[in-house]
Amino acid sequence: MSGMVVILLFIIFIAWLAIDLGVGKKVFSQAENTFPKRRASLFLFADGNVLYKDLFHEIENASSFIHLSFYIVQNDEVSQDFLDLLVQKAQQNIEVRLLVDRVGSYKIKKNKIAFLKKQGVHFAYSRTLRWPYLFYTLNARNHRKMAVIDGKVGYIGGFNIGREYLGLDAKLGVWKDYHLRMEGEGIQDLQMQLLSDWYAATGLDLRKMERYFPPTSEGDYVIQLQSTEGFSLEESFLSIINQANRELYIGTPYFIPSEPLMNALLQARARGVQVHILIPMRADQPLVHHAAFAYLPTLLQAGCMIYQYYYGFYHAKVLIADNVICDVGTANFDKRSLFLNAEINCLIYDATYIEEVKNSFKVCMGECPVLSLEDVKNRTWSEKLKQGFATFISPLL
Repeated sequence: MSGMVVILLFIIFIAWLAIDLGVGKKVFSQAENTFPKRRASLFLFADGNVLYKDLFHEIENASSFIHLSFYIVQNDEVSQDFLDLLVQKAQQNIEVRLLVDRVGSYKIKKNKIAFLKKQGVHFAYSRTLRWPYLFYTLNARNHRKMAVIDGKVGYIGGFNIGREYLGLDAKLGVWKDYHLRMEGEGIQDLQMQLLSDWYAATGLDLRKMERYFPPTSEGDYVIQLQSTEGFSLEESFLSIINQANRELYIGTPYFIPSEPLMNALLQARARGVQVHILIPMRADQPLVHHAAFAYLPTLLQAGCMIYQYYYGFYHAKVLIADNVICDVGTANFDKRSLFLNAEINCLIYDATYIEEVKNSFKVCMGECPVLSLEDVKNRTWSEKLKQGFATFISPLL
């Protein structure tokens, strides 16, 4: 085969991918929802063991229904305990619905799914592959992690279900993440998004059933839920960054900003904002890890502070501007979350609670070594080659 033919085939392949992604996004994306500001009581979990204890307790004591959505449910002993608990509740005639991402939860065995369904658990896959937009439907994942129990207690954040989230993976070590427990008015919006995702996956529309939206009292803090489908998340992040006048805190496992976000960070530094960015030192996705280093030198030169969490793996997703607004949710500070994935974040507007989240962030930040420009420059040629390749394919990482 001649060189010209190879080049032509490559061009055709790239054009097909672009069309697949662009048209597929228009065809399959759900509506984005920025829900009204409401009041909710919040509790922040940073330890998976504490979160699981609380979540499992609420599931065990559910009296009406249990609605769950996760990006990943693993095939390990921790996941088995979780699924066993759901079966137990279904056998008690409690309605149980479990929605998982088709790619993220690929390890769940068919026989296990069949058993769940036989025992009364309503199980569904979100984001299955669809012809003819295979490339888009393979890459655009439902990255949300949500739970609503009896319409009274909800959960949203970065933890999935598996042993690594309890710090039991020897390679990743301690798992640092953020997850919110929510009570109060905000529950109705979390429930609405979960049921919207269930409808998209199954065709069964439960969103008008009153029993799923029982009356709730007002909570302590002003919050707002925002679900995104690869369209408005960049705008939301830009708005938060542009509100910062004194300090900006960003925590993310994957740092691959868009050009507008990169410019906004540099503009924040130019107006005197102290910018603190916390990323992991270890990598659960090697190419994603290397891609971040294409952006770090410019930020370091501008005076941003970059911290690397080295006790284990840092997976929290948080963005804080002064004491004005805080974003905790499922979206990473990367192009996949910005432009492909389905995400849900909780915007917090109460200065008291923002300070609580910030203090948690600062404790973690204080334990981490600060990355220097010299550290970046001294990376090996092998690492720099991986960085170059990772940067090239960064929209899909």
